[in-house]
Amino acid sequence: MLMEFLITLGYTLAAALAAYLIGSLSFAVLVSRVMGLADPRSYGSQNPGATNVLRSGNKAAAALTLLLDAVKGWLPVWALGRYGSAWGLAEGTLAMVALAAFVGHVWPVFFRFKGGKGVATAAGVLFGIDPWLGLATLATWLIVAFFTRYSSLAALASALFAPAYYFLGHRVVWYVDNRVLLAAVVMSAVLIWRHQSNIAKLMRGEESRIGKN
Repeated sequence: MLMEFLITLGYTLAAALAAYLIGSLSFAVLVSRVMGLADPRSYGSQNPGATNVLRSGNKAAAALTLLLDAVKGWLPVWALGRYGSAWGLAEGTLAMVALAAFVGHVWPVFFRFKGGKGVATAAGVLFGIDPWLGLATLATWLIVAFFTRYSSLAALASALFAPAYYFLGHRVVWYVDNRVLLAAVVMSAVLIWRHQSNIAKLMRGEESRIGKN
């Protein structure tokens, strides 16, 4: 029993570490380098994310950054759901992997622990947990962004609603995994914390709108 526990623990930690390392790939920086653009940490909000890459004027680079940042959140969670049972990984591993991928983006080991705010990666994680959860959160972002033109406000609204969507949706059609719910709450709290400067700008009416520098 002890040996089985230690083996499972080892697999669990390895899965979380792999998710963190994948999350640590800052595609805003990498895509900008490949496409010959300035480092997104050197202009605009200095945030290595798709919204700031868009300020370079290269929409393709911004779209690619957005897609890859979302995929790196989705992939570890999806892979765990697809192959985790074969390795005897417990359900609690899902919450660890989901959170590790997100933390990797926010505090990437490959970029001196200075990462982005985590919006796209969190969205990818939510899609990996449950596609309907991801769609509901994405719809919230799109609606708020469409009517206000504020990317940050859309992200804040999505962060607030995501844990509620998980709780309500799974309570009705499945069951609520409190560990996954806790991971969603932690991600939401970190997202809101990372948007402190945006919140201040929104309150002062100084926040940049989508499509404007």
